[in-house]
Amino acid sequence: MTAARYPAPSTDAADVLAPEPPGELDEIDVEPETTTRWESRIESTGDRDLADRAALRRVVGLSTELADVTEVEYRQLRLERVLLVGVWTEGGAGAADRSLAELAALAETAGSEVLDGVIQRRDRPDPATYVGSGKVTEIRELVLRTGADTVICDGELSPSQLRNLEQKLKVKVVDRTALILDIFAQHARSREGKTQVELAQLNYLVPRLRGWGESLSRQAGGRAGGAGGGVGLRGPGETKLETDRRRIRSRIAKLRRELAHMESTRKTQRRSRDRNEVPSVAIAGYTNAGKSSLLNALTGAGVLVQDALFATLDPTVRRTRTQDGREFTLSDTVGFVRHLPHQLIEAFRATLEEVSGSDLILHVVDGADADPIGQINAVHEVLGQIDALDVPEIVVVNKIDAMTPEAVTRLRGTLPDALWVSARAGEGMDVLRNRLALALPRPEVQVDVLLPYDRGDLVARLHRDGEVLTEVHEATGTRLSARVGPELAAVLKDHAAL
Repeated sequence: MTAARYPAPSTDAADVLAPEPPGELDEIDVEPETTTRWESRIESTGDRDLADRAALRRVVGLSTELADVTEVEYRQLRLERVLLVGVWTEGGAGAADRSLAELAALAETAGSEVLDGVIQRRDRPDPATYVGSGKVTEIRELVLRTGADTVICDGELSPSQLRNLEQKLKVKVVDRTALILDIFAQHARSREGKTQVELAQLNYLVPRLRGWGESLSRQAGGRAGGAGGGVGLRGPGETKLETDRRRIRSRIAKLRRELAHMESTRKTQRRSRDRNEVPSVAIAGYTNAGKSSLLNALTGAGVLVQDALFATLDPTVRRTRTQDGREFTLSDTVGFVRHLPHQLIEAFRATLEEVSGSDLILHVVDGADADPIGQINAVHEVLGQIDALDVPEIVVVNKIDAMTPEAVTRLRGTLPDALWVSARAGEGMDVLRNRLALALPRPEVQVDVLLPYDRGDLVARLHRDGEVLTEVHEATGTRLSARVGPELAAVLKDHAAL
């Protein structure tokens, strides 16, 4: 192999950024003077990516086929080293520590490696840098000492706070809202879920777009300024930042139209269930409290169960029956979290209406968590934002197999009316089913009908949508006494028994 394999440096940018690669990976024989020119070429361009590209080496065990790379390997490839920063403004030190511990769990769910975490006690976050100027210097020293490449703040940062922190810390800065949005983006699977997440991300991004400071004037371009504004308004035209904002707003408008169409489809499905007078039960609760496990235990739905935050984003609705044969639907919904971003609540409003429009809420609580009462309060805060506090609620304390007897006794005193179950072990599920049967709304109208044997469809509908009290087979047909809804009662009025 000769030095001709690597041509002399070119002034063409495309040529500099895309050098001709060597032909073989296993054996490369480069003459010393060629290597010198190659290294000087990297230094002269000052292109860090080009230098990194030249230093690439093959990782054993990873296929070039994307489908062969597992999720675990993907997360290892994109792992970030993060430092957590919190501001403690109210409550006790234990609450601040739990909040930062939850932030660490969120960061790990997003695929990051948590190196360290710090908390500052303040009356309120600093309006310029979230933490005080002195603490910014200390955090910068901690970043250098730990080798962190990202700082995650336990709160929602304003655009100016985000910009100031990145300028002073010299690393990427992410707030709690952006972190949760990133997790949602990773876990969204359905078309509706992806649309909702993208809408929330764009709404978060619009006020945080960055441009070139003083060059962001809205001057008209070319001769256009002469017609509309006159002297002083002729300029270069729309800037890059203004173009980005306009395109993002257009995309937001399109996503909202798509979600409106999906919402109408969801309302049609909900009206169909209402028309059939099938009671609905929504499973709500804190993220990773075991809602999907409870749905599987009650219905055998087989939905994804994973020990991770926000493993379920797309709602799952399953039909099941009480022990006395009444049919109802169970909906598994997205988990809640403290300080859930308002962008997500707005984007997922159509999905969360499964909760506000239900007849009963199963409020699942992680009994093994360090602060289950804090979880309950956070869930009630979100339920208030979606107008669901008036829906009847059954509190279900899950994961009792992971609780100590002392923790169970202490929590029973605080939640005397709660049910205690282990969805994974099946403990307490029969008691929960009995409570569900008693809490579900019962049909309002009692009817006594004699249905001919050729109207088996009405008999089946009575069993499906009503509560059959007695059933007797006679020579002329089937005599039934049942409780039904008003719509079904109107259908059956012509068959009333004498």
